[in-house]
Amino acid sequence: MNYKYLFGPVPSRRLGISLGVDLVPLKVCSLDCIYCECGKTTTLTLERKEYVPFKDVVTELDDYLKKSPELDYITFSGSGEPTLHSKIGEIVNHIKKNYSSYKIALLTNSTLLGNKTLQDELKEIDLIIPSLDAVTQETFDKINRPISSLKIDKYIEDIIDFSNNYKGKIWVEIFIVPGINNSKDELNEFKKILTKINPERIQLNSIDRPGTEEWIKKSKEDELIKIKDSLAPLPVEIVAKFNSATKTYFEHENMQEKILSIIKRRPCTIDDLVNISGANILEVKKNVNLLIDSGKIKTSHQNRGEFFIVKK
Repeated sequence: MNYKYLFGPVPSRRLGISLGVDLVPLKVCSLDCIYCECGKTTTLTLERKEYVPFKDVVTELDDYLKKSPELDYITFSGSGEPTLHSKIGEIVNHIKKNYSSYKIALLTNSTLLGNKTLQDELKEIDLIIPSLDAVTQETFDKINRPISSLKIDKYIEDIIDFSNNYKGKIWVEIFIVPGINNSKDELNEFKKILTKINPERIQLNSIDRPGTEEWIKKSKEDELIKIKDSLAPLPVEIVAKFNSATKTYFEHENMQEKILSIIKRRPCTIDDLVNISGANILEVKKNVNLLIDSGKIKTSHQNRGEFFIVKK
């Protein structure tokens, strides 16, 4: 089957081997974050609806999971904010009912966590990783560029409320943008709020792929260590790079198709694609060159290396 809504599995820096489930079209979101690797938000919204067909997503999951693949997580993520999909709860229930051995994760920008209906829909998810990149309205507007009705105080209040009612694991992610959200005052306020959320982990992240705005600088390792120390004794860790894969996750006959499905959702280097596919670097390069020759992808030269992106 040619999967439209599933991608990977990919080796994640945080989740091990993760099968992605993409529930919204590119780029439907409630935020327009400056660091987003999917690019600028084209549909900025808080409206929940069935953005992609529920039946088609379930059909793809059934086809893939019937093979009993080795996965650490089935992860809702991808082209936009997954909780915007009005039937995410039904998809979660389908997985738990029919494939209970698999753990489910959700990567979310946290904007809808105050929705009581959604809170109920997410209760069977094993791990939720909500983002919290700002603690003031000014920083929120600079980094996350939210839809105008979203205000930082309510946003934070909703994350705290969700954490008090959710029984699964919560790992809060903070994307550090040097010069914007790493001041002493910001970090002191982060510490107060994170104490109220009381997550199992707090993960400091920094730009690793091309974002929406090219001017963003990557945080230096020693700077991240200082931030971690300033938030002690909270359970803070720095997101590390994923080690090379040890298995081939892409079938060779479908490698171009699989590479394209990943690059649509996240720019990648050759090294990224080798890690994701588990294939020989020469095989990956050959298929990347074929995709370039066919006009489907192109190169983007960044300070951090040469990335491949979808040609629009």
